Amino acid sequence: MAGASTDSSMHRSAGGPSLHTRVGLVLCLITASLLAVLGGLWLQGTRSAIHEEVEAATRVSAQWLKVVLSDLEARPADEQAARLLSVAASVGRVRAHQLEIRDGAGVLRHVSPPPTYKVGRAAPEWFATLVALDLPVRHFALGDFRLSLHPDASRAVLDAWDELLALAGWGLLLLLALFAAARMALARALRPLEQVMGALDRTGAGRFDTRLPGFATPELARLSRAFNGMADRLQAAVDENVRLDTQRELAERMQARLAAERRDIARELHDELAQGITAVRALAGAIVQRAPDESALHVPAQGIVAVTGEMQDGVRRILQRLRPSAAGLAEGLEQIFAGWRARHDGIDLTARLELGDGPVSAETAAVILRTVQEGLTNVLRHARASRVEFAVVREGAWLRVWLQDDGAGSSQPSAQAGCGFGLAGMAERIEGLGGEFRTGRAAGGGFRIEARLPAMPTKTIQESVHEQ
Repeated sequence: MAGASTDSSMHRSAGGPSLHTRVGLVLCLITASLLAVLGGLWLQGTRSAIHEEVEAATRVSAQWLKVVLSDLEARPADEQAARLLSVAASVGRVRAHQLEIRDGAGVLRHVSPPPTYKVGRAAPEWFATLVALDLPVRHFALGDFRLSLHPDASRAVLDAWDELLALAGWGLLLLLALFAAARMALARALRPLEQVMGALDRTGAGRFDTRLPGFATPELARLSRAFNGMADRLQAAVDENVRLDTQRELAERMQARLAAERRDIARELHDELAQGITAVRALAGAIVQRAPDESALHVPAQGIVAVTGEMQDGVRRILQRLRPSAAGLAEGLEQIFAGWRARHDGIDLTARLELGDGPVSAETAAVILRTVQEGLTNVLRHARASRVEFAVVREGAWLRVWLQDDGAGSSQPSAQAGCGFGLAGMAERIEGLGGEFRTGRAAGGGFRIEARLPAMPTKTIQESVHEQ
C-alpha cells in the first residue's frame, strides 16, 4: 500500500499518464496498426471474392437466360411474351441479379422482387462502395421485349459486413486484453522501483537508516547495493557531524563558563583586592606626608607605597589578561590563521586586521573568534574554495567583520538534522551582543559572511539568557 501511494503521487507530480499506461498504449497502438494492415488485406481479399462470386453468378444467370430465350423463340410469336413474363414471375430473383423486362414502348413489364436474405438489414453504403465493383449489365432481346440482367452483390456485401463487425469486436477485445496484460506485467516488473522511490523519499527526509532489500534482477541488485552504500556513507557523515556538534556545544559551554569565571575573578580583583590595595597605599601615603621627620614611620611607609604600587601594576596586568583588549583579539586571530594555513595550504587565506588601540570586551572577542572558526569550517566543508578573505575593521565604537570565499558551492551548511547550525549560532551570538549579522552570495561569486558588533557591548550573551 505504501508503494502504491508513492507511485500514485509520483504519477500526479509528473502531470501525465503512468509508465504502465504509456507502455500499454504503445503496445495497443502497434497491435492496432498490425490489425489495420490485416484488415486491409482482408478487405482486398473480400473484394476479390465478391467480384468472383458475382461474376460467376452472372455467367450462370446469363447462360440460363439464353436457354430460356432459345426455348421461347421456338414458340409462336403471340405466345412468347406471355410465356416470358410467366417464366420470369415463377423464377423470382436470378442468382444475385435483378431481372428487368420492358416492352417495345419501354414500359417496365417485370422486375425481380427484392431480396429476402436478412430482411431489413443492409451494409453501409460506404462499405458497399468499398468492396463491390461496378459490373456490366447484360442485355438480351426477345422480339420487341428487352431484358436487362443487373448484377446485385448486396447479399455478399452484407455477409462481408457482418464478418467485419465480428472481426472488429474480437480485435477490440484483443486490444483491451493486451492493454490490461501489459499494465499488470509492467506493474509487477516495476514494483521494485516503487521501493527504490520510497527509499529515496525517506532518505531525502533525513531517515538515513533506510536500506533497500536485495533484488533478483541483476540491474536492480546493483542499484540496491549502490543505494545502500550511499546510505551507509550518509549515516556515517551524519553521525560524525552529530559528534562534532556535540563536542562544539560542549566547548562553547566550557568557553562560556570560563568567560564567566574570568569576569567574576576580574570583578573580585577590581572591587576587592584592587580597592584594598588602593586604600593601603593611600594610608601609607598619608603617613609619609604627616610624618616626614619620623624616620621610624617614614621609611616603612614609603616601602608600603612602593609595594602597593607594584601590586596595583600586577593586578592591572592580570585584569588585562582576564579582559582581553584589541591586542589579545589580534593575537587569537593570528593563532587561528596560522593553524589554518598549516593544515590547508591549498587554500589561500588573506587577513586584514585594523583593530586600533581601543578596548574590546571578552564577549565580543570570543564571538569574533568563534565566528571566524565556524566560517572557516564551513568554507572547508561546503564551499570548494581556493581563496578566502577575512577582515575586521574598527569603526568608532563598532567592529565590522567579514569572511568571503570564491567557492563554487555554498558555505552555508545544510538544514538537515545533524548537519549543524553554524550560521544560526553565529547570528544568535552576534545579535545577543546587540550586533548585526548578514550572509549571502558575494559580488564576484562565492559566499560572504558579514557582521557588525559593538567593541564594548552593554549587554552580554549570558545576561540576555538570564533575562529570558
